[in-house]
Amino acid sequence: MVSGVNRLPHARIARIARAWMLAEALSLGLASAVHAGRIVPGYAHAPARVAESVIATVLVLATVETWLRPGDARRAAIFGQGFALLGTLVGLGTIVAGIGPRTVPDVVYHALLLSLLVTGLTWAVRCRQV
Repeated sequence: MVSGVNRLPHARIARIARAWMLAEALSLGLASAVHAGRIVPGYAHAPARVAESVIATVLVLATVETWLRPGDARRAAIFGQGFALLGTLVGLGTIVAGIGPRTVPDVVYHALLLSLLVTGLTWAVRCRQV
């Protein structure tokens, strides 16, 4: 176990959680724009766009919660990233099942996003407030 991770002050936890979740939300927002056909032509997929928008919105709302209640930043980070991880796993399941887009960029993006979400969620779970 990383020794410094489990004894961070509320303000530092909130700052780290905000930065991490906003990076995840930005990533999902860009993916949503791709699936809206706005960034890369030929990758439009409405259900993926909607799902990514919803997940990004939840992450942004969890981030807002860290500003409103810094003492609850850890809980907000766990909830927001847990929701995002579950949604991403569902998205990956649709790719595997052949329901969602099955392009190489979609598979690579989901793998990278899963890595980002698992890292953030693991950090939030392991982090203890002083």
